[in-house]
Amino acid sequence: MNIFDYLNINGHVTVHKVFDNGTEELVYDDHNVIVSGMGVGLSCFFGLSGSNSVLDYQIDRFQLGVSGVTSNEVSTTYQLSGPLSSFSEYVGAEGELVAVSANQFANSLISQPVWYSLIPTHNITRINEKSVRYTLTLDKNSCNNLSRNGSDVSINELGLFMKNPFAFSTPAPILVAYKVISNIRKTNDFGLVFRWTLNF
Repeated sequence: MNIFDYLNINGHVTVHKVFDNGTEELVYDDHNVIVSGMGVGLSCFFGLSGSNSVLDYQIDRFQLGVSGVTSNEVSTTYQLSGPLSSFSEYVGAEGELVAVSANQFANSLISQPVWYSLIPTHNITRINEKSVRYTLTLDKNSCNNLSRNGSDVSINELGLFMKNPFAFSTPAPILVAYKVISNIRKTNDFGLVFRWTLNF
């Protein structure tokens, strides 16, 4: 039995395009994958073997990627296949995202710095005693016209990260939930809202 089946941890993601007039168009709706990093973080927390600060166990950031494949949707996934790799890919010239660089704890190793977008505290909502919703908002000026090697690419994977469960002096977030979505070629014609609910 998977530990997450035993603990009954699961999640769900919806993605909406948001237009200037405020209307939303649902473009994706499916379950997500809780990955082994969640178990690592919770083991540190309940086993008193990691950080002494509850803040380090917060899921406070996310990554977007452009190389997602459904075969990566397994509990052993520890990183995105093709995460956005720079401040400018997240924020662009006028975007409103807060992008930060930090290491990543992945496959028992600490990586070189990678890029994340922070989740504002007011976008983390307790739905009930067992559910939390993370609202990831891309304004119309963020993550636009992405390319790799001169070719257009689409956003098609995303991940949630726990801040720093091992209390490394230089924070090293760990991937705790992952999802491959249908391709979305982001332009300044619309924003995106990802509503990601985790049930504990």
